[in-house]
Amino acid sequence: MAQFTLDCFLESGNAYKAALMLELCGADWTPRRVAFFTGETRSPEFRDRNAMGEVPVLTHHRPDGDVVMSQSGAILDYLAGELGHFGADNETERLEILRWMFWDNHKLTSYTATYRFMSLFQKKTDDPVAKFFHARAVNAWTVLEGHLADRSFVACDRPTIADLSLCGYLFWPDQIGMDASQYPNIQAWLGRIAAMPGYKRADELMPSGLDPETATA
Repeated sequence: MAQFTLDCFLESGNAYKAALMLELCGADWTPRRVAFFTGETRSPEFRDRNAMGEVPVLTHHRPDGDVVMSQSGAILDYLAGELGHFGADNETERLEILRWMFWDNHKLTSYTATYRFMSLFQKKTDDPVAKFFHARAVNAWTVLEGHLADRSFVACDRPTIADLSLCGYLFWPDQIGMDASQYPNIQAWLGRIAAMPGYKRADELMPSGLDPETATA
């Protein structure tokens, strides 16, 4: 058995954050496909594992018993401590990392991911609510673009879990309605992440939740 199991599917940018962290750290891990699009996360069995009904869910198989965690930000923080990579070196760095991860969860991923779901999977691109979410996402991208004008990474002078949290959905510009040419600093930053040893795309790390041959849990 692998040391870590990640409940995930490749269409989830939040699951990608955790999968990429595990891969970049060289962890012994395996993905467990979640049939999100046919309702697995609403099943009683899945809710027993995560009452929030979301992916990713990380299981750390330990000799003294499994540790089960949900929410990508918490998972990234836990893995940084367990694996010794991409965390803070001091309290000032820890707070800066948390500042950007909380901002990501509230301002960037929240609007970006919701717009993507509505436009790409629900085909509601012209829905007024979808347009509102897209406008809010654009505001967040603009903040990040400005922040990266004079720095290589988001929170520190090296990649941290803040970068891995923020990048999750931004590798899919066409799917999130982003004109990549308007955000050169973001694209350069994503290039630096993609150049890191061990980097893989989401489709190289996780199985699809849309595969019709395995559409049930």
